[in-house]
Amino acid sequence: MENVVLIIHLLLALGLIAVVLMQRSEGGGLGMGGGGGGAMAGRSAATALGKVTWILAACFIVTSITLTILAAQKSSGSSVLDRIGTQAPAATEESTPAIPSADDLLPPAQGDNAPLIPQAN
Repeated sequence: MENVVLIIHLLLALGLIAVVLMQRSEGGGLGMGGGGGGAMAGRSAATALGKVTWILAACFIVTSITLTILAAQKSSGSSVLDRIGTQAPAATEESTPAIPSADDLLPPAQGDNAPLIPQAN
């Protein structure tokens, strides 16, 4: 099921790209082509390519949502580690880093001449 929806989704994407590229420019984006009218001429009549674009875009969104739902159902209740077949390592006290004391978090004292950058001695 997921593969069928994915193939339809890809075909819709290619069709949407082709239909958008076939439409003429309206108003000289980047200073090119088009001519008369543009955004100031009011709403123009919907062309066949415009209608096809809207239909393909709506179908593309529907297949996107469908693929999201299918992927969520496929992965519900499982973890990535469950799919690998290994178990997560158990958390132990030795593996967790120690929490620094409050003295380590304070800025150096006024007369402290210790370097602020650790030295490799």
